[in-house]
Amino acid sequence: MPLLQIDEGGFTLDGEPFRLLSGGLHYFRVHPDQWADRLRKARLMGLNTVETYVPWNLHQPRPDRFTLDGGLDLPRFLDLAAAEGLYVLLRPGPYICAEWEGGGIPSWLLAEPDIRLRSRDPRFLAAVDDYFDRLLTPLRPYLASQGGPVLAVQVENEYGAYGDDTAYLEHLAGTLRRCGVDVPLFTCDQPADLERGALPGVLATANFGSRSAEHLADLRARRPEGPLMTTEFWIGWFDRWGAHHVVRDPGQAARELDELLATGASVNFYMFHGGTNFGFTNGANDKHTYRPTVTSYDYDAPLDEAGDPTPKYAAFRDVIAKYATVPDAPVPPPGPKLAPLSVPLTETAGLLAHAAALGNAVEARRPLTMEELEQDFGFVLYETILPLTGPALLEVEHVRDRAQVFVDGRPVGVLERENHEHALAFTVPRAGSTLTVLVENQGRVNYGQGIHDRKGLLGKVLLDGTELAGWTSRPLPLTDPQDVPFAPAAATVVGPAFHRGTFEVTDPADAFLHLDGWTKGNAWVNGFALGRYWSRGPQRSLYVPAPVLRSGTNEVVVLELHAAHRARTVHFRDAADLGPTEE
Repeated sequence: MPLLQIDEGGFTLDGEPFRLLSGGLHYFRVHPDQWADRLRKARLMGLNTVETYVPWNLHQPRPDRFTLDGGLDLPRFLDLAAAEGLYVLLRPGPYICAEWEGGGIPSWLLAEPDIRLRSRDPRFLAAVDDYFDRLLTPLRPYLASQGGPVLAVQVENEYGAYGDDTAYLEHLAGTLRRCGVDVPLFTCDQPADLERGALPGVLATANFGSRSAEHLADLRARRPEGPLMTTEFWIGWFDRWGAHHVVRDPGQAARELDELLATGASVNFYMFHGGTNFGFTNGANDKHTYRPTVTSYDYDAPLDEAGDPTPKYAAFRDVIAKYATVPDAPVPPPGPKLAPLSVPLTETAGLLAHAAALGNAVEARRPLTMEELEQDFGFVLYETILPLTGPALLEVEHVRDRAQVFVDGRPVGVLERENHEHALAFTVPRAGSTLTVLVENQGRVNYGQGIHDRKGLLGKVLLDGTELAGWTSRPLPLTDPQDVPFAPAAATVVGPAFHRGTFEVTDPADAFLHLDGWTKGNAWVNGFALGRYWSRGPQRSLYVPAPVLRSGTNEVVVLELHAAHRARTVHFRDAADLGPTEE
């Protein structure tokens, strides 16, 4: 592979002027059997490069475990990119933001009560150095200097919005170099944060979504020599629960792109293809109010969540063709979709009744956090005995993030971090009643100081002003809902429950699971975790990748946290419903 060089006037590739035309494509948000399809469509739009983050928390789920296989087989993704003739911009973190759980930083670091993430805290730096060594050693052959597709590697991510410790960035750059990274390094920041996040001797790039000429002129004023580049050209946005589906007019986005490319700058679209926050991997924001991100990461990108070209695909390709050679091929057609069908869920299993099959309880004086339980995602089930009877007031110092409260298995209320709820009044039917609290991690905060986001019941739990002691804390990661014993569905189900059904497929194809009439929970197809659903919207369907389905009998499992649909039926349809847009 040719080598990228940073010269006074810009980028060169093997001595020839070069412009990066790149698009964001996160391998971990796309089913691995669909990587090749998405990469081919990137090339056909006129891109010569793709960019990807690397989620530390998935690759190293525990300090002594590291994985590069299955959906995390980054070497295979890089091989496929190279086979398509695409270069790669690699953004390994340690922090990635990306509206991803905890910004990609592993939750096990938060088991240290006073650790300071993204800093020179020796515990954090030791963990980062170990991560980089484990990640980059097998990736060395993929560097352009070794004949691979990786042209450049990012140092941290938008650090100027978080801090200004240049020595911290220098440590990271030094570790990258010690791990064999001998291709150019770069940083990226929003224009106002550029100097705080820059590193002497390293290419500084800017992130923005509008006023391209203005921002690039400001970047040139700050950096009189070298390439102009925007590492994140925001052409869409992400959604949060309880808001609207964010879209951006394709024509307006194309005009902004034209303005950017007219300056001679290089670009990376954020995103070219957004993909999906499968399972429990969505992040959250907390600027005085906690706001969890939805399951879909469609991002109103040139490829939609199912990998089909949107109007932006054609609009951007037309603009790119003014500045570079675009493959002479038609816009790829939409992929096949599964024929609509409805599936009754005929079996059920109560979550509370079968919790012991899903996780082992740990006894302690107080509720233990997820991090203390060595748990990344999912739920924690807390229980204690109530010492009194009659009217009572429960007060929880910190709910992280949503707590369903039960007394002797009967639901008595919900406490939500998002609504700043910390207290709940109810009646205790008898002394010795069991208090059960099911707490959902709705996504660790991925931006700002809030990334120090521990989950569960934090601090004191009071009943009528007296601290409750003597708890069991049961982690429920819910990696495999098959562990519960399903039985024919009863007429009524009280409390959270799993519901299961089967359906037949002849020719597997992409589909969208619609849960009309259901309230809140999670869904799996053939054991693959599709993600969260919530009737508050905006998202009202879950993407089902074709490779998840199989010819013959398939299984769908739904965890409903509240009241199941009266008919207990789900629907597979051929179109997504990401909700209403802002009027």
